[in-house]
Amino acid sequence: MGIRYYAYAFDADMTALALADPLSFISDDPLADAWGMPHGAQVAVTSFVQSVPKADMLYLDKAWSSMQVLTAPSRAGETPRPAYRMFEGQVTMNGHGWLPWTRAITPEEAVEIAEDLVEFQHSVSDDRATDQDVRYVLDFLQRAVEFLTQVAASNRGFVYMIG
Repeated sequence: MGIRYYAYAFDADMTALALADPLSFISDDPLADAWGMPHGAQVAVTSFVQSVPKADMLYLDKAWSSMQVLTAPSRAGETPRPAYRMFEGQVTMNGHGWLPWTRAITPEEAVEIAEDLVEFQHSVSDDRATDQDVRYVLDFLQRAVEFLTQVAASNRGFVYMIG
């Protein structure tokens, strides 16, 4: 299936709980939420329409890794841009697959990340938008901007999982 990225928004009054246990804010079947399938389904017909409202969930499929690279510091020791914080992380491989990476982002951090993500989006050239790989990443970047803008405007934070 591959390693994917899922984020779920939470209300500001839940920040301490999200920081203490980010995984508890992630759905038991985030792929089902993203693809509009029943939870736990082994075989299902779907329209691939996200079943969780877009203001509450962000699904970046496998585009997160490209966004991680694009927002990471260009040199060792350099401070990463704020947007990198929402893409940072790697799964921990083990003999049976992997353990997911999870993180909680506070409402205050979400505002800073949203502003930086919008700035970053404006700086990314759309010149190669005909390239399928570039279009894929830019489409998911737009989804990330929309999600973060809504989260920040509503004074919410979010947890994310790479896994």
